[in-house]
Amino acid sequence: MVRIIMHGCNGKMGQVITGIIKEDENAKIVAGIDVSDHIQNDYPVFSKISECNVEADVVIDFASVAAIDGLLDFCEEKKMPVVLCTTGLSQEQLDRVSKVSENTAILKSANMSLGINMLLKLLKEVTNILAPAGYDIEIVEKHHNQKVDAPSGTALALADSINEALDNQYDYKYDRSQERKKREKKEIGLSAVRGGTIVGEHEIIFAGTDEVIEFKHTAYSKAIFAKGAVQAAKFLAGKGAGMYDMADVIDAQ
Repeated sequence: MVRIIMHGCNGKMGQVITGIIKEDENAKIVAGIDVSDHIQNDYPVFSKISECNVEADVVIDFASVAAIDGLLDFCEEKKMPVVLCTTGLSQEQLDRVSKVSENTAILKSANMSLGINMLLKLLKEVTNILAPAGYDIEIVEKHHNQKVDAPSGTALALADSINEALDNQYDYKYDRSQERKKREKKEIGLSAVRGGTIVGEHEIIFAGTDEVIEFKHTAYSKAIFAKGAVQAAKFLAGKGAGMYDMADVIDAQ
């Protein structure tokens, strides 16, 4: 039984994870951390993680940037593994994450979905076959109309995975409207669509002569990210100090 502290337990993702773990016989939330107390949980909730005195094996973090410093202090002191899902960290905080990973296990990933991370791995193999054969590579991502960044972090992670297989020789093209010229051979196009309530959709296109091969991942709810975080927590519990990502979880399946 993996004992979990849910950091940000009363947020949307925290409550989704709470519901998932209730149905999991191999994991249990033993404590929650949240400044809000408007939700009644069947585990004790502390307003600050520094106040938590409950024994646990791993922390799942879906809180806020403001709470990250205290979380890292706690995990470093307790040598507590943490699945770090909060986004938008400053460079100073990212440097701190790297430093703390010298003392405890930290798992951080651009996307917690098992499907996306399987796709990241698969794309490297596909790229090694299709890119040398002259196929053009394009990525189209779609998200809800409230998303402010473009392209998405996941789209960039997909592009980076492809480019890594190509020895990082390809350039990224984000906008074709400013230049009237043919497509360069060594480029990866990234296009962003924003509308409605689309949770997340990523399509990778390999376009060759008289042939198109497409890979597509669609997220219908945020529950897929929660499920990935739970799988990551089970994987990370008991691991030695260091930086991990979802690729390590995929490899361990």
